[in-house]
Amino acid sequence: MAATQSGVPAKRADAQRNIAAILEAALETLGRNPEASVSEIAKAAGVGRVTLYGHFPSRAELVEAAFARAIEDGHDALDGVDLSGDPRDALSRLIESSWHLVDRSRSLLLAAQSVLPPGRIRTLHAEPAERAERLVERGRTEGQFRTDLPTTWLVGILHSVMHSAADEINAGRLTPDKAAAYITATVLAAFTPPGQPVPKSGELEA
Repeated sequence: MAATQSGVPAKRADAQRNIAAILEAALETLGRNPEASVSEIAKAAGVGRVTLYGHFPSRAELVEAAFARAIEDGHDALDGVDLSGDPRDALSRLIESSWHLVDRSRSLLLAAQSVLPPGRIRTLHAEPAERAERLVERGRTEGQFRTDLPTTWLVGILHSVMHSAADEINAGRLTPDKAAAYITATVLAAFTPPGQPVPKSGELEA
């Protein structure tokens, strides 16, 4: 009761609302412009710079928090992807769904890469990477994916190709509508065991 009378819970609720508004503004603003300033983000959130810095002492910390939120939201969205059946078909579905998320957050990724070390970005991707690792392990067990290279290396290839596609789109050398097909073809070629024919996209889900 004393805490309520002192206004502490109300202050905490205000703080949580401010944090939520700042993160939403950061996702939207950095999603349009990876070089967006703290002032732009604060204005979009409807708070002052002092309030923003009270929750996120530096731009780097704000970018990291926004990037982490985007990954968490994407991870939740991918929970609905059907990864059963032929591992190659499941991989195609995972790439299709994952790419839409990567495509929407291309600008945010650029912002993260500009302020965060590669190791930190890999750490933030760790939980979503586990989904791909489980699928690759199943594909290896069923003889659909190569076993002469480590699972972590194959998953790294998948993420590298996706990020390279984002770079190609930013450079104007690839259009978003073709990215998923390019990524799938490249990754399936990399994952197919040596000596086995690489399946064409039209052969999947046959």
